[in-house]
Amino acid sequence: MISIYDWNLEKLQTIVENLGFKKYNGEQILRWLYQSRVDSFDKMSNLSLPLRETLKSSFSIDLPKVVKKQVASDGTIKFLLELEDKRCVETVIMRYVYGNAVCVSSQVGCNMGCSFCASGLLKKVRDLQVHEMVGQILVAQQELDKTNERVSHVVVMGIGEPFDNYENVMNFIYIINEAKGLAIGARHISVSTSGIVPKIKALINEKLQINLAVSLHAPNDTIRDKIMKINHVYNMETLKEALIEYETKTNRRVTFEYLLLDGINDSSENAYELAAYLKDTCCYVNLIPYNAVSENIYKRSSEKNINNFYNILKKEKINVTIRREFGNDIDAACGQLRAKSEGKS
Repeated sequence: MISIYDWNLEKLQTIVENLGFKKYNGEQILRWLYQSRVDSFDKMSNLSLPLRETLKSSFSIDLPKVVKKQVASDGTIKFLLELEDKRCVETVIMRYVYGNAVCVSSQVGCNMGCSFCASGLLKKVRDLQVHEMVGQILVAQQELDKTNERVSHVVVMGIGEPFDNYENVMNFIYIINEAKGLAIGARHISVSTSGIVPKIKALINEKLQINLAVSLHAPNDTIRDKIMKINHVYNMETLKEALIEYETKTNRRVTFEYLLLDGINDSSENAYELAAYLKDTCCYVNLIPYNAVSENIYKRSSEKNINNFYNILKKEKINVTIRREFGNDIDAACGQLRAKSEGKS
């Protein structure tokens, strides 16, 4: 059965009109779903009985099932969610001083093959549908409703490569951005890609003021070739050209994610190389201390190397921060909880 969460306001209005009801009913349904967050069409009390019965027979209103919930001492909450086909994905609530950010998965598994990543331990099974991403936000919002809080920020940085599921991810963003629904501001939504250049260029035409993050993780092609398969298709120069075009046409700054791996990409020489690569961009670098997983050889950089790398970038006039770590006392690495649940770690 088709999920009611697959549709934005305009499509809901068209659907109810095609079913023989009034256009304004579409907005009523949207408000029930995202503002009142009802779990049944029967609770949509200002809709006519015939419309409610039609909705019940035509659409599903089910959300993903919470299989496991881990709560860290810092307030981070990680959910393992089961989808209709019994596949599982992860969703995380991260608490910041400025609000609550939810990290959303976009695929079941991942085919990008980044050698350091727990998400790729289980290969891509399929793309997530729009309602499955919307459902992750609503599960998180239901959790926050218990303490009268709201989802204020969304990052599409969970399991999967968002730009490998581009159309569904964009439709998901338009839905959660809808002012009469969840009303999550575009500038509070971030999407991370490993560097699928054609989709970076497609994003230019979306007219969305969302934030683009690029998982770079290397200062040169030699290292990136070894740890990220995507670099064999779109090397760093090709990627940089696309990002400069993106910045020029959208006037939006790109964030570069840089995972620090001990002895791989964390030397002083690597830091100076990275600074040189970024010189022509209006960028922001997010240095990420690595969460080690048992299935690969990589280790976390020492605090000395992390701080040294940060200081070099600062000296080279690169906007940089060290990412705050969340959920260290639970399965922190992206994909780790799912892999464990399927007996892979």
